Amino acid sequence: QVQLVESGGGLVQPGGSLRLSCAASGSGINVMAWYRQPPGKERELVARITRGGTTTYADSVKGRFTISRDNARNTVYLQMNSLKVEETAVYYCFANTLTFSEGYLDYWGQGTQVTVSS
Repeated sequence: QVQLVESGGGLVQPGGSLRLSCAASGSGINVMAWYRQPPGKERELVARITRGGTTTYADSVKGRFTISRDNARNTVYLQMNSLKVEETAVYYCFANTLTFSEGYLDYWGQGTQVTVSS
């Protein structure tokens, strides 16, 4: 019903910046978010944004990352500044839908690799 396609990952030096994009197909998109999973660690929430634009950030990225969305294009973005080596991870796009018949349904993108290294 819903598919998420991430783009924008790659190699960046410590202190550098990167912008991730996630385009959603389908209809009824509600909350969108970005998660990340460093090697050998659990997946963690990075940032989330409601359809109305209310944002939430992990404490570790506050002041450096910005999440935004374009509802008309069903696209969410993550601007990442002052990147740290420890933030090397696979970054995943998340979205959910809410309908009367189905309730909440969660969807995940395939992930995009972000490597922070000199």
